[in-house]
Amino acid sequence: MSERLAGRMIGLGVTGSIAAYKAVELLRLLRSEGADIAVMLTPAATQFVGPLSFRALSRHPIETNVLDLLPDGRIGHIVIADSADAIVVAPATAHWLAAMATGLSGDVVTATCLASSAPVVVAPAMDGDMWTHPATTANVAKLRSFGYAVIDPDVGPLASGQSGIGRLAELPAIVDAVVALLADRSIRASDPAARPPVVAPGRDADLAGRHVVVSAGGTREAIDPVRYIGNRSTGKMGVAVAEAALDRGARVTLIAADVEVTLPAGATVIRVESTADLRGALLRVTHGADGSAGYDALIMAAAVSDFRPLIPAETKLGRTETLTLDLEATPDLLAEIARIAQGLDSEGAVTRDPLQPRPILVGFAAETGSLDRTAEKLRRKRVDLIVANDVAEAGSGFGTDTNRASILAADGARSDLPLQSKRAVADAVLDRVAVALDERDRAAQTDATSEPAREPA
Repeated sequence: MSERLAGRMIGLGVTGSIAAYKAVELLRLLRSEGADIAVMLTPAATQFVGPLSFRALSRHPIETNVLDLLPDGRIGHIVIADSADAIVVAPATAHWLAAMATGLSGDVVTATCLASSAPVVVAPAMDGDMWTHPATTANVAKLRSFGYAVIDPDVGPLASGQSGIGRLAELPAIVDAVVALLADRSIRASDPAARPPVVAPGRDADLAGRHVVVSAGGTREAIDPVRYIGNRSTGKMGVAVAEAALDRGARVTLIAADVEVTLPAGATVIRVESTADLRGALLRVTHGADGSAGYDALIMAAAVSDFRPLIPAETKLGRTETLTLDLEATPDLLAEIARIAQGLDSEGAVTRDPLQPRPILVGFAAETGSLDRTAEKLRRKRVDLIVANDVAEAGSGFGTDTNRASILAADGARSDLPLQSKRAVADAVLDRVAVALDERDRAAQTDATSEPAREPA
């Protein structure tokens, strides 16, 4: 695919809309077109998405304050204003539209636009009534009189729970608008020294802007109010995955069952106890508010009980010489989530739309003596990867700090890892997840740009 913005410097301004998280993906798309990106965040935008993700992906300092200076003493937003070929404000709130229309430079995005002669693309996102209010209409008209290209929002589900106009325009449409705007313009500042400086990328920046859900620990199934059926999982492997994902820039939701280790402070933690609790938590996070996929990757490292008492006692059972428990199998949670992701019913028939964008699903399989069953589990669960280990092997079982694992992929590939720390295993798994996500996004972008043009009605 040709890079339509090769050599261009684009200033990306992000304001305080709930759609701010989409700006990370917009940055990815602009970079895939060959653009160099410098990001500016209003104070409200930082409440929705942190500067770290943008810094990791853009490899430039992130501007959040008009008083910020670059390491060489230059004023950051002025450097962007002077070197950007175009400035994109996405999402743009009603507040920002009003400030820009009246020239109130109270934030770094407005100040950069005021200080620049570069063309500006504005993609608003807000509640429908806000968009159609006469004040907003007047402000948009004024921005268009400045020569700004304002991309009207789309119709669809909104953060308020209503449906109507106000959704941020589709990201490829924003990219296309930038390309069209710059088609006949020369590059303003081709010398890298005139642009914002490059910051060294971290090794693990490949999950910046991604949402990764990790389950960890062992579930407990009640026998009575005092006793339970459990397993030997300590949660070390799942927590190692969560910590590694955080260090690589991901937004992490950790669904923690019974764990014996400290949970990472940077993760959003959901505590669960039983398999039913874990199922409920997974179902709640699998869909976003707009019906899209709720995460980019799900890594099921929790040790889920395979059986539970058919009818738990409501009061403590008295001590007896023997006790017989009637057990039933618990549902296969990962297989259920995989069916939801692919739009399948319990029989494997297509009955609904699959999740978009398609999440990457990873399972863990604790085996004893042999990993021969793992390939069949991978097929049956319909997941992308399964990480299998022999828990009977010394140094590779529950509670250890090390693990010897094999990673099996849906395409038949297999990687047998040496005995190493659980953090190293976690990074090996995330290496494959990051590659799979990038391939997913490239395929989606290729599909979007290769669709044939429609004849006018």
